[in-house]
Amino acid sequence: MSELPQFVDIQQIFELLPHRYPFLMVDRVTEVVPGESLKAFKNVTVNEPFFQGHFPGLPVMPGVLMCEALAQAGGLLALLSDEEMSKGDNVFLFTGIDKVRFRRRVVPGDKLDLEVFDMKRKMNLIKMSGKALVNGELACQGIMSAAIVNREDM
Repeated sequence: MSELPQFVDIQQIFELLPHRYPFLMVDRVTEVVPGESLKAFKNVTVNEPFFQGHFPGLPVMPGVLMCEALAQAGGLLALLSDEEMSKGDNVFLFTGIDKVRFRRRVVPGDKLDLEVFDMKRKMNLIKMSGKALVNGELACQGIMSAAIVNREDM
């Protein structure tokens, strides 16, 4: 694999992931160990569209979106770990998340640190662990799985 950059910025994330506003949940990748782990973050602002209804007067980031942020970080780890995987028109389909736990609220102004690790791949299936933290405090954790599918086969 060619040498990875020091970090992966939003423009490079756009090249790797199909997600766009309002559903892109990763702002920057800060560390990658191909095939092993990735660290990234999502800056949570009051301008997030989900805060309008979750909950008026008491904005809280939905837990399912924390899981989505971890899944997107996992997709980035897989893509940055295997050049062949990032070629062509592959799409990662989130197939499951197990042992999910939510430990703290995430609110506007928080920086959601994302860590995915312990990646295992078998054919077109990927499984890895992930955790989301705010100021070093665990907000969410789980074990995610995804399938790699060619867009043309969908």
